[in-house]
Amino acid sequence: MTPASSGPPTEDGRFWRDGDDPGDRRWAALGPVLGLESGAQLPGARLAYETWGTLAADRSNAVLVLHALTGDSHVVGPTGPGHRTAGWWEGLIGPGLPLDTDRFYIVAPNVLGGCQGSTGPASLAPDGRFWGSRFPAITVRDQVAAEARLADALGIDAWAAVIGGSMGGMRALEWAVGLPDRVGALLVLAAPAATSAQQIAWTSAQLHAIRSDPHWHGGDYYRYGTSPDAGLGLARRIAHITYRAELELADRFGRQPQTGEDLTEGGRFAVESYLDYHAAKLVGRFDAGSYLVLARSMNSHDVGRGRGGVEAALRRITARALIAGVDTDELYPLHQQRTLAAGIGAELRVIRSPYGHDAFLIEVEQVGAMARELLAGSR
Repeated sequence: MTPASSGPPTEDGRFWRDGDDPGDRRWAALGPVLGLESGAQLPGARLAYETWGTLAADRSNAVLVLHALTGDSHVVGPTGPGHRTAGWWEGLIGPGLPLDTDRFYIVAPNVLGGCQGSTGPASLAPDGRFWGSRFPAITVRDQVAAEARLADALGIDAWAAVIGGSMGGMRALEWAVGLPDRVGALLVLAAPAATSAQQIAWTSAQLHAIRSDPHWHGGDYYRYGTSPDAGLGLARRIAHITYRAELELADRFGRQPQTGEDLTEGGRFAVESYLDYHAAKLVGRFDAGSYLVLARSMNSHDVGRGRGGVEAALRRITARALIAGVDTDELYPLHQQRTLAAGIGAELRVIRSPYGHDAFLIEVEQVGAMARELLAGSR
């Protein structure tokens, strides 16, 4: 197959590139070179981010919000030019809301390695070619190092609070461990201190699905104008099973066939149709290369690595902290947050929900109450 041009493509919901409508994004350059934990160097990197509220003159009212694996900087807000999807945490940010923009300046970056404006495998490298398979392996610590440079660019020495769930919770925790003097308060939702063997195994199956797609081209499919949609869709199906709870799926779908389909003639169960829907939805808005890079970064997560173990690492945290888990989370089960809270000496909050891991995104009222509690002691 003949490679396609490496010039900027027409706007594609799977990724954002120069020439697309910026929407509400801004950008921060991360310097000539970003040194990575592996020793590799990432030149010309930048982070896309969005903000809400007004930064105080003394820059003391900034709150960092960190998204999960397939999230982005568009935490709240409608669809529109530059934003193919609406905000993923509606009801949390705004005047009088838990993250009150009358008091706080909210900053939400698209993670390093992402596909919605920040440097990742779908971006053009300094040589004008797609990064693709050349994009280096990155860790959660590398992502936090990039976010620290964003804070520097904004003149923010310390965050009033850092808040994140799932992969965002991993980064929030790494902020508090690695840069304790820059975090005033911490809210970690549905995330562990270190990724477990089972969690790595679930991710491994997803990565194999993407790499097995014939359109993957070793990660360089951008050059060919193709995309490993089938592989990414399968990865999403696997992941989505872990995001929800057994009893919820049983109550919603049971063993019912999909409406209008006959199981004896190859028709689907209703739950299969549900997974197909979520697979197609992600394929239309997310890049497979970024999915692989970010999923691997989640496997790297271990706050104790090189720090004398998890217990010693957690003792570094000086922020006021709330740790929250979901009572039905089958991916990052509640015992992990209980252990995390005990190691920090923080209070544990439990999100009561039938929705499994995804509850940290769905149960906005419960999460909002935690955010209000956390920020009550802030400026």
